[in-house]
Order: sequence, then C-alpha cells, then structure tokens
Amino acid sequence: MATSLVGGGPTVIIWGWILVSVLTQTLAFSLAEICSKYPTAAGAYYWCYRLASPRTRLLASWINGWLTVVGGWTADLSIKFGTAELIVAGAGIYYPEWNATASQTYMIFVGVTAVAGIFCIFFNRLLPTVDIICACWTGLGIIVISICLLAKAAAGHRPASFALGNFDPSFSGWTPGWSFFIGLLPPAYTFSAIGMITNMAEEVHNPSETLPKAIISSVPIGSLTGVIFLLPILFTLPDVTTMLQVSSGQPIGLMFTLVMGSKAGGFGLWFISTSQLVSAKLHSSLILPSKVFGVGMFCSISTSCAGSRATWAFARDKAIPFHRYFSKINPYLRDVPVNAYALSTVIQVLLGLVYLDSSAAFNAFAGVAVMCLGASYAMPVAILLMNARRDMHDAPFNLGKFGTVINAVAVLWITFVTVLFSMPAVIPVTRWSMNYASAVFVGFGVISAVWYIISGLFACRSGTSCD
Repeated sequence: MATSLVGGGPTVIIWGWILVSVLTQTLAFSLAEICSKYPTAAGAYYWCYRLASPRTRLLASWINGWLTVVGGWTADLSIKFGTAELIVAGAGIYYPEWNATASQTYMIFVGVTAVAGIFCIFFNRLLPTVDIICACWTGLGIIVISICLLAKAAAGHRPASFALGNFDPSFSGWTPGWSFFIGLLPPAYTFSAIGMITNMAEEVHNPSETLPKAIISSVPIGSLTGVIFLLPILFTLPDVTTMLQVSSGQPIGLMFTLVMGSKAGGFGLWFISTSQLVSAKLHSSLILPSKVFGVGMFCSISTSCAGSRATWAFARDKAIPFHRYFSKINPYLRDVPVNAYALSTVIQVLLGLVYLDSSAAFNAFAGVAVMCLGASYAMPVAILLMNARRDMHDAPFNLGKFGTVINAVAVLWITFVTVLFSMPAVIPVTRWSMNYASAVFVGFGVISAVWYIISGLFACRSGTSCD
C-alpha cells in the first residue's frame, strides 16, 4: 500500500488496480490458450521450445527457463519479506516506540521461511485442505473488515471525490504522469505470478482443461475481491502523511488502528486482513497492495511449492548445475522434491541479505520477480505472434480472431512493466532507496549465460546433442 500512497493515493489505488486487472487479463487469456495445448510443470520454457523454430528453440527455452526459475525464487522471497515487514507493522501497533533493525527484520524473514519449509516438506498432503480454508477465510474476512471500517471510521469518512479522485504525486518526487505509473507497482506485483499455476500441472487432474480455467479466473476473482476490499479503506483512509511516516515502511497496522480508534481494534483487523488476503493468493493468485502477513503461513506455502516445482522441472531437464541431485524426488515424503526446495530456500536466504544494506530491498525482490516472470510469460506469446499464431489452431481453448490483438496487448504490457519495475519509487535516489532490481536481474542473466556456455561445451565434447 505504501508505494501506491507515494505514487498518488486513492486515485492510483482504485483506478490503477482496475487498469492493471484489465491489462493482466489479456496475459491470462494468452497463457491459458498455450497452456491448454501444452500443460506441463515446465510451463513457459517448454512452450518456448515447442513454439520456436528448430534453430532457436534451445536458446529460447534456456533463457525462459532461467527467467521462470529466478522469477519463482524472487516472488517467493518477496512474499516472505512482505510477511516479515507486516509482522513488524503488527508489533508496532502495541509497541510504536520499537523500530526494528534490518537484522531483526531479516531474522523474522528467516523464521517465516522456516515455517513455510516445514509445512511444504512434511505436510504437503494438507495443501488442498489449506486452500479451501483460505478461500472461506477470504470471503468472511472481507465482509468483517468492510463492516468494521465503515461502521467505526474513527478517523472520519471521506467523500467520494477523495476516495475515487484524490491524486497527490508530491511524495514520489516524480512528475504526475510517471508518479501514477509508479503507483501501479503493487497491483502489477499482485498479478505477477498467475502463470505459476502451471508448475502444478502434473499434480492435477485433466490439466488441459483445469489449468486454463484457473489462469483465466484468477484475474477477475482477484480484481473483484480487491475492489470490494479497497473501497471501504479509501472511504475511511486516515491522513496519508501520517501513515507514510511509519518507521517500518508498512502503514497497514497504523491505518487500521487510526480507523478503529483503538489498538485492539486495529490489531484485530490487521490479523484478519493479512490472513485473509493471503488466502486469496492461494485461491486466486491475489496479493493486495498491503503485502500480507499470512503470506508466510499460507501464501508462502503456495509460492514455495510452485517455486520448488519449477526448480525441479528445470533440473529434470538438466538445465541447472548439479541437476542430478536437484531433480531427485523423496519417496518417503509423498514425492516432494526436497532437494529442489532446499536449493530455492538457500538462494532466497542469501538474496535476503541485500536487505541489510538497503531498506528498499522488498521493492527490488518484487521487481525482479515481476520482471523475470513477466518476461518468461511474454516470450512464448511473442513467439506465437511471430509465427502468426499457426500453432494454436487446434488448442482446446482458442482465442479465435481476437487472439492477435490480445497477445499483442499482453506483450506490450509486460514490456512496459519491465521498465517500470526497474525504476526507484521515489527521487532523488539514495543508497537506501535505490531499486536494485535491474542489478539482480542482470546478475542472474550472467549466471545463466555462463552456465549455458559451460553446459553447451560439455555436451558437445561428451558427444551428446548440442544443437
């Protein structure tokens, strides 16, 4: 929520949410069409291999695979760090004088990671049940929060002109137009992982039909849920300047406290909202701009599972170092890819150290996730466009005559988002506010390129195919 408030406030929050939802739907349609023909846990990088020409398919698949895996790692990382920040915000309701240090926030992040890991590895069979509980919690939580906010409104009710039309870009330092786009970062991040559903393709029944429906429905469900949740907040929003002065950088705890008029009321809504928003992520790939506490308990479980499956699928295809080890399945833990999960976790814990040197680390992690996942989704769609969509004529779910326009809008949107997430949220830029997303993005690009060269040379010298 903080980034949207900095970007312009209520106008950006509500209309930006709707705008991003509409544009993301074009990407959801595009991915669903391809997925209906090629349902596999490998997801986008397998689609690139099938859609690209024989001369370029290996390189395209390799690049896309690394984008998918790194995007999965950083998406999971950003969610867990968002959880850590919200735990700090929740503690700040009762202990406002406590300013968590970077190392304390990092240790909370490690704790969230550990809890998610225990659940994913040892209680994998309970995930469907958790999903159902989360979906129910989401609906109930939205109703409770909406009633409480509108009924209490201790900070006062806002007129419709403010809730739907107030726009103040002064906090970002950017020009009004670009400030509005900066405020789109949270909703764009919200829907960045819609394609990760495909990573579970080999664990669901009838994936050619089930997965496209899940991808397409995730956006309208998330969008409608978000609007219903956001409107009561905007009509009871406290002073923006006061909320942006919160030391934790996460104003949701203070916001609920001011609206409810008491610490107990604020903490109660904080707990309900953060838990129910995470559950929505599990059910429909929704993460509202408030970056969610239950992410660590619910949403992190979901993204951790998806990320580990993507890592396992890429290792299975011999595309990461020590692939034999990381592609192993543990038969004693209901076929959980424990080694792939461990690799994903270790990388996230190491990347999390960036937070010790930059308070804007969350934006960097979220930025890399959106850039990598977005690019990985756009690649097969772009290849499909270059092939005049001839590969989709027999797809079970076909976009028909609207396919070209929908695909083109999706690719243009992802291209813009990639640029957007490379920019700092505020200017002038300092060491602490710098957005390191582009640096991390390029760093992983170099690693993948080096391994491609090493792996390719080894394959040629060993007598295997190096086409």
